[in-house]
Amino acid sequence: MPLKKQEDREIRERIIEKGNLPRHIAIIMDGNGRWARRRGKERIAGHQAGIEAVRDTVRAAGELGIEVLTLYAFSSENWNRPKNEVFALMRLLRETLEKETEELKKNNVRLRTIGRLDRLPAFTLHALKKAIERTSDGTGLTLVLALNYGGRGELVDAVRQIVSDVEKRRYGVEAVDEGLISRCLYTSGLPDPDLLIRTSGEMRLSNFLLWQMAYTEIWVTDVLWPDFRREHLYQAIESYQSRERRFGRVME
Repeated sequence: MPLKKQEDREIRERIIEKGNLPRHIAIIMDGNGRWARRRGKERIAGHQAGIEAVRDTVRAAGELGIEVLTLYAFSSENWNRPKNEVFALMRLLRETLEKETEELKKNNVRLRTIGRLDRLPAFTLHALKKAIERTSDGTGLTLVLALNYGGRGELVDAVRQIVSDVEKRRYGVEAVDEGLISRCLYTSGLPDPDLLIRTSGEMRLSNFLLWQMAYTEIWVTDVLWPDFRREHLYQAIESYQSRERRFGRVME
């Protein structure tokens, strides 16, 4: 049952007043297929239903003042799914971008992507570039879509860039450190995720932001992604706020 407006406002005020909000939240949106199967529907119906979860989560994150929200929308391994499902996903992404861009702009959201975008279909890539351009002046929430993304592939691309730069004598091997590697990742310029949310109860990272999540707090829920709403986001954030992040240190 959705939160009533008064209840929603009170929870948001409580979270904001407590402080210690995560700057960057990353979400593995899992469970669309199971959601559809339990209802006797095709898998694409689960992906379609998941759009409302994205919409509500983006709105709530923006209202809370979260700086960055990264959504694992399509992994590099997802190409192994049936071709008709992949095509339907790409078409759904295009349609969603076309429908939602104006609301993103209205809510001061800036869209950004990470991943190897060159493999995306031309019609999807066109809609994506248009949405990014339309929202480029947003100064509120940065919404990052991970598309054709894989954490290992990202590290491979970073290593290739560093090797190329060393060969071109832009810097020496001694200049390679954690900071340089971070600057060569797709997420360059973004803070590392403070909080990872994974739906559907699975306990794995699924090749997502492997370098960036060295010290990320993890919150897992059995809720399937199409059923995920702002109240679940609030639960995850309040759990995060109750934790003591040590980063390897001993706290007295």
